[in-house]
Amino acid sequence: MVRILRPLVLGTTYTRLLHLWVPMLVASVWLFVDPSRPWVPALVLAPVGLLPSVRMGEGVQARLLLTPGVPDCGISEVPSASWRDRLRTVVWLELRWVLGWVACFASVWPPVAAVELARCAWGYTPSDLPLLDRLPPSRAWALLAPLPLLVTYGAIVGLGALVTVCARKLLGPSAAERLAALEERTEQLLERTRIARELHDSIGHALTVAVVQAGAARAAGDPEFTDRALSAIEETGRAALADLERVLGVLRESERPASARPTLADADRLLESARASGATVDAEVTGRLTALPGPVSREGYRILQESLTNVLRHAGTVPVRVRVAVSDDQLLLQVRNTLPTPFPEPTRDSGLRGIRERAALLGGSALTGPAEGDWQVRVELPLS
Repeated sequence: MVRILRPLVLGTTYTRLLHLWVPMLVASVWLFVDPSRPWVPALVLAPVGLLPSVRMGEGVQARLLLTPGVPDCGISEVPSASWRDRLRTVVWLELRWVLGWVACFASVWPPVAAVELARCAWGYTPSDLPLLDRLPPSRAWALLAPLPLLVTYGAIVGLGALVTVCARKLLGPSAAERLAALEERTEQLLERTRIARELHDSIGHALTVAVVQAGAARAAGDPEFTDRALSAIEETGRAALADLERVLGVLRESERPASARPTLADADRLLESARASGATVDAEVTGRLTALPGPVSREGYRILQESLTNVLRHAGTVPVRVRVAVSDDQLLLQVRNTLPTPFPEPTRDSGLRGIRERAALLGGSALTGPAEGDWQVRVELPLS
């Protein structure tokens, strides 16, 4: 019983009824103009529904009144983009007109009938309403008085649910809109993945350098070396904080330009950080790094950063050979280091997987693994 009467306390029931009543405002105005032809406004709705902006207005109104507070209600709020959408809007307007008349009848005449039945039960003469003008006064009519109210209640709830279902069918997103929404969702997921990689590469690199530097300073026992180590830790930490602030800025402001991200033109910072950690870095850079396309240069920086981080994390302060070559059609990144002894067992390294995924997204290739007694990361990225 409680479930049956629950719609009485829901605001959605009454907003849906208001939505059904809105078209009747136009109908009531027209009845003052020409009451003999109440169907004329229905003819006018057909050409009106062909206007692209009408679908947007109907969608906004339906979302506010039929599904208030529901974020993903299946009702579109964009103008008609095709003739199919325009025809669906025309059908929606005509259907809403019909349901509006039914709702007005169900919300007005049954309550009037209930009042008339109650009057007959108290001995009053019924008014001139059809079917009620011949009722004889009788106390028995009091038992039937609640029935018209139940009809009104059922009609209002049922019509509200029906018009909501029709709105989702006729004002719902088209195939093109669903495809656009899916593409937007995919872009959001890719952006989240990119941000996760940004944090992994930047913070992982800073922590690795800090750990290596602190361990080397403790083992050396040299105040001068300790001072240099602390300076390197401070510099790397500041760079990591700057990267973290930038990534958080991307989260706070989705429209932030990608140009704020570091590029291969800033590779000297990575090389100096690795050298300050105690590793011997032999770098060879050929070609113009500033001429690289933005996406290639930014992803190349992250690949180089992750490669150096892996060297420090797994091999320690070993000699490292870095080669960055820019040609007319591709960027070559190669990082080779001496394998530690004993050679660690292969693990599922998310950093190496991230390097391969970055290269694949740009249409390039990445080779990681042992090569001629060294560990090698070789990435080739096309520039076109």
